[in-house]
Amino acid sequence: MKIAFIGLGNMGAPMARNLIAAGHDVAGYDTAATPEGIDMAASAAAAVAGAEVVITMLPNGGILRAVAEEIVPAMGASAVLLDCSTVDVESARAVAAQAEAAGLMALDAPVSGGIGGAEAGTLTFMVGGAPEALEIAAPLLDVMGGRTVHCGQAGSGQAAKICNNMILGATMVATCEAFALADKLGLDRQAMFDVVSTSSGQSWSMNTYCPAPGIGPKSPADNDYKPGFAAELMLKDLDLARQAAEEAGAATPMGDAALAEYRAFVEGEDGRGRDFSAMLPRFQGKTRG
Repeated sequence: MKIAFIGLGNMGAPMARNLIAAGHDVAGYDTAATPEGIDMAASAAAAVAGAEVVITMLPNGGILRAVAEEIVPAMGASAVLLDCSTVDVESARAVAAQAEAAGLMALDAPVSGGIGGAEAGTLTFMVGGAPEALEIAAPLLDVMGGRTVHCGQAGSGQAAKICNNMILGATMVATCEAFALADKLGLDRQAMFDVVSTSSGQSWSMNTYCPAPGIGPKSPADNDYKPGFAAELMLKDLDLARQAAEEAGAATPMGDAALAEYRAFVEGEDGRGRDFSAMLPRFQGKTRG
């Protein structure tokens, strides 16, 4: 297929390379990045000309809306706009409506799996939009990911992503708190893991992405907390969850508490540029009071 890929940062570049390796014709565009192995166009509008599917991987809803203003008029009839960014639900729905008004099809398809998943082609895609658009994009999602879940109408993919990551943020804070408490109680970390990972306290944060170095499967904790998923990205997702909860009138006290912890960690401490599981050394250095 002829593909345009807009946004070739840490996630977008390996996703685009996997499409090229699978035999697809990919034209890329990014305002800053110039990744090797990808043919770069002079502008976003030039990249999308003639593309059957246009994939975007962008930092936020404002940038997505601005890019859509440029590329939607330049896209061919019946092309699919496949947005893999993580943005607010309102922006996802607004861009989908804009694309559909221009005779295009649109999908919001945020991902889970981080940079490692992007490189390995094992991402999970949470998709919102029409089934017929998903049918066209599905072969590309199969190349870039290991699982695709159709969540419903436009915006549903973003809704699923922020709900998932609100759970992830809250459970990681609780997991790190528990390890720091175990340390202060003199409980061996391996014993803690062996109990919790097979008991009612088990979670993905504990069993798969353990924040304690040398415990459980290998994770960023074993690499000095270099990001697999950066703390500032978790802050972004928790803030998107807060925004969605306010718009929906939903009570999310645990999500709000996790947001406050990550905001303090990223904006007031040394969390920026570290993995989101680096909450553990943060709590190790704190006392009650």
